[in-house]
Amino acid sequence: MVQAGPRSFVRNVHGVRYQVKDVARAVAFYTRQLGFELQQQQLPAFANVSLGEVSLLLSGPGASGSRPMPDGRPQEPGGWNRVVLRVDDLPGLVAELKTAGVPFRNDVETGPGGRQVQIEDPDGNPIELFEPARSPAGARP
Repeated sequence: MVQAGPRSFVRNVHGVRYQVKDVARAVAFYTRQLGFELQQQQLPAFANVSLGEVSLLLSGPGASGSRPMPDGRPQEPGGWNRVVLRVDDLPGLVAELKTAGVPFRNDVETGPGGRQVQIEDPDGNPIELFEPARSPAGARP
């Protein structure tokens, strides 16, 4: 493991970039369905939405953060890396999102750490909704 020293150039996490096909549509999804706040918007190329300390950088086809790699590979939405959002009432949120027509990748999974489910934004980018397991009364976390 490398430890940060006095010459460390990395200061913090600036955000998570998601490639999207329609920035305005993505902003509407994240702000209306998941409670993110719009921080910056330069339609049609880019927007920054945040939830607490986490920023999602939404890059549309015209954004500098969406340009093809030097070998020609395009940057596209989707994949399996994802933002994980901690929630308090997973069943309630699942019901609300299903009513709104949000696509789900799977059913709720339960494990020793809690339960989770994956949804997709309008461009197919995955988002994990995670509810931690509750500690038994009197147990230490």
